Amino acid sequence: MEAHSYTAYLDINAPLVERCRLHDRVAQAEIYRRYSKAMFNAALRICGDYAEAEDVLQESFVSAFKELASYKGDSAFGAWLKRIVVNKSINCLRQRRLALVPLGEQHHEAPAEADTYSAEDEAETHYRADVLRRCIQELPEGYRVVLTLYLLEGYDHLEIASILGITESTSKSQYSRARVRLRELAASKGVN
Repeated sequence: MEAHSYTAYLDINAPLVERCRLHDRVAQAEIYRRYSKAMFNAALRICGDYAEAEDVLQESFVSAFKELASYKGDSAFGAWLKRIVVNKSINCLRQRRLALVPLGEQHHEAPAEADTYSAEDEAETHYRADVLRRCIQELPEGYRVVLTLYLLEGYDHLEIASILGITESTSKSQYSRARVRLRELAASKGVN
């Protein structure tokens, strides 16, 4: 007979979340301190606008604290909060009438490139990362949103399709085209 080992999921923030459920302001401030930077960055990557990302961040925390009863603890609090931030960011874009870049007939992904890194110094690496962040912000909104959700936030194409109200093949195509455009923008700025 095989012995099975089961590991219970335990969120280290559970006691803090429970205090938040009781409207403990100190606990709410601590949750905000722990998560605000990461959630702001997620909102900024999707919205592409600093002021809108700040608004999304604030609205997300207000909603999270109001909706804590719907958090069941079956996933990390941070993951639950990030879903709220992503949804609010997408709603922000919809209010701006998000228009996805028109598609052609092709629905295939560009071949993946092998990751090759030489021994670059730290300053060069930071410079390249900064240029790529700026290039991502220059992408058309449809491209930027799909690329961000897939590559940076970890959603798959089916989830992205559901979030954005598009087909899975449209998500894949937008992602593929975003990668091509990002490469072009990076190359134009001397980053390969």
